[in-house]
Amino acid sequence: MDNTSLDKKDEALKAQRFKMLEDIARDLSGDVTFPTCFDAALQIRNVMRDPNVSLPQIAKAVRMEPLVAVKLLRVANSAAYNPAGRQIADVEAALSRVGLNLARSTALAVAMDQLLRSKDLVSFADMSKGLWLHTLKTAAAARVLARRMTRLNAEDALLAGLVHDLGAFYMLYRAAQYDELRCRPDTVRYLIVQWHESIGESLLAALGLPEPIIEAVRDHDQPRVPIERPESLSEVVYVANIIAGGLDEWERLHAGDPEPDGEYQSPAYLALRDEIEADYADLQNALGAAC
Repeated sequence: MDNTSLDKKDEALKAQRFKMLEDIARDLSGDVTFPTCFDAALQIRNVMRDPNVSLPQIAKAVRMEPLVAVKLLRVANSAAYNPAGRQIADVEAALSRVGLNLARSTALAVAMDQLLRSKDLVSFADMSKGLWLHTLKTAAAARVLARRMTRLNAEDALLAGLVHDLGAFYMLYRAAQYDELRCRPDTVRYLIVQWHESIGESLLAALGLPEPIIEAVRDHDQPRVPIERPESLSEVVYVANIIAGGLDEWERLHAGDPEPDGEYQSPAYLALRDEIEADYADLQNALGAAC
C-alpha cells in the first residue's frame, strides 16, 4: 500500500474517531436514546419511580419482560440469596426475597449482557467478554466489601459495581457503527480508556439512577492513595474495581486475569478472596456470561 493510501486511511480513522465522540456528545446533550435492549430496564425503572406502586404491580412489570424475570428467579435461587435451598418460581416471591434494588440491578445487567451479545459487536468479541467478566467481578467484590467491611447497603454496592463501566459498554455499541473503528479494536480501547468515565456518568443520570450511585462510580479509574479499609460507597467501588483487575483493565484484557495491586494484597482483603470468588461465580451463573 502506497503512502497516499495510508494517509487516506489514517484520515478516515481520525474522522470516524471524531465523529463517534461528536455523536455521543450530541446524544448526551439531549434525551439519550438507549439501544432497544435497555427497554426492559427503562420500563421497570419507570414503574419503580411511582411512590405508590405496589409489589404486585412491580412483579407484573417484571413478568412482562421474560428474560429479566428468568434472571431474577435465578438470582433469588442462587446460594447468595437462598442458603436454605428453598427454590421459588414466582416473580413476586423473588422480589420479596432479593429486594427492589437487586431487581433494578438485574434488569440493567440483562440489558448490558444483551448489548454485548449483539451481532454488531462481533468485531469486539474479546473486548466485550473481558468487559462483562470484569463488570461481574467488580459487582461481586463491591457487594462483599460492603457486607464485610462497612455498614453500607450491600445491594447498593452491587448496583454500583454493575454500572461502573456503563460508559464503556455504550462506547463499544457506538464504535460498532463505524467501519474504520470496527477494524481497529486498539483504537477503540484507547478511546474507551480516555472517555468512558465521563460518558458513563451522563448515562447513569439519564437512566435516573440515584445520585449516591452516580457519585460512587465517578473517577473510579483514577489512582488514589491506598485504602486500608473502605468507608464510602465510592471507596468500595474503587477497591472492588482494582480487585477485579481495574484501573488499567483495558490495557490488560489480553493478559489473562491480573492480580490486584500490591497494596490490596493485605490480610484484610485476602481474607475475602474466597467469598468474592463465590459471589462472582453466583453472578455468572445467574446473569450469564456474554459472548
